Amino acid sequence: MSAAKKFFGVGKRKTSVARLHLTPGDGKIVVNGRDFEAYFPRETYRLSVVQPMDVTGNLGKFDMSVTVFGGGLTGQAMAIRHGLARALLTLNPDYRKPLHRNGFLTRDARRVERKKYGHRKARRSTQYSKR
Repeated sequence: MSAAKKFFGVGKRKTSVARLHLTPGDGKIVVNGRDFEAYFPRETYRLSVVQPMDVTGNLGKFDMSVTVFGGGLTGQAMAIRHGLARALLTLNPDYRKPLHRNGFLTRDARRVERKKYGHRKARRSTQYSKR
């Protein structure tokens, strides 16, 4: 298969990083060498991952091979969605408008706030005792 038929995308969310390759096919998705349904047991994760394909009308037209690491399942699912949107953009630049309108191209920059000294968590203080 020629290199022009393969499309690459990198997506990030929190501490998760997803690298994926799109190749023309029948819609098979492999995540870290495992089946898509086995890797993401929740339906909400699976739906959010394939949203960019649904918006651009490419659902079931491409095989996707994903390597994802770091974070939890939610962060990984969102990282795959971000990488898929970027890969679809390299496939066809006309997809920018629908992908951007749905917020798939925007990298969610929210991170965990650091813990401060004198506090139990980032903002949670110790319990106040009057006596």
